[in-house]
Amino acid sequence: MPFRRHSPPRPASAAGQALRALIRSLVTIVVVGASYFRLPFDRIDDLPAAFLLVGGLISVSAVCTWQVRSVLRSRYPVQQAAEGIVATATVYFAGFSTLYVLLSQADPLGFTEPLSRMGALYFTLTVFATVGFGDIVALTDGTRAVVSVQMIANLILIAVGIRTIVFAARRRRRQVGSSTDDREDVADDEDG
Repeated sequence: MPFRRHSPPRPASAAGQALRALIRSLVTIVVVGASYFRLPFDRIDDLPAAFLLVGGLISVSAVCTWQVRSVLRSRYPVQQAAEGIVATATVYFAGFSTLYVLLSQADPLGFTEPLSRMGALYFTLTVFATVGFGDIVALTDGTRAVVSVQMIANLILIAVGIRTIVFAARRRRRQVGSSTDDREDVADDEDG
């Protein structure tokens, strides 16, 4: 019986990996979105908005850090980076939207209209996109302060968070590429 050399398992196709990344990203959006629209949160009560804001920003930072670490360990860093950006942005938008709903409930005069969950998500996205249609506006110093923090956090998320994930993907891609080249060199040496 001829000797057969076991080859390493073939990696999944790039299209297959991209499809898996897309599906996982959609699942993340659906789960976070369903949680945002379904979980019962009614009032800030005794919790200061600053505490919620800092807690939310820490949560987004933790998700982003976790995603960077996942990219650095991934066999498919570009797809993992795309998932990481989606997950980080989804948690970021849900966090600010939740805060705006709670602020609106605590002070109905804080915005030009009381914010529903959909209204708060819409407001969060218009602030992020710097569209500012003017249909919903922060009116009190407290709500303006939170919106100002979101504007600064938007810049940080784009300048630091997303760029860090992309940088990690590039770095890991070079590592995976060089280790693939090393395996091919070893295989050539064994054949020769």
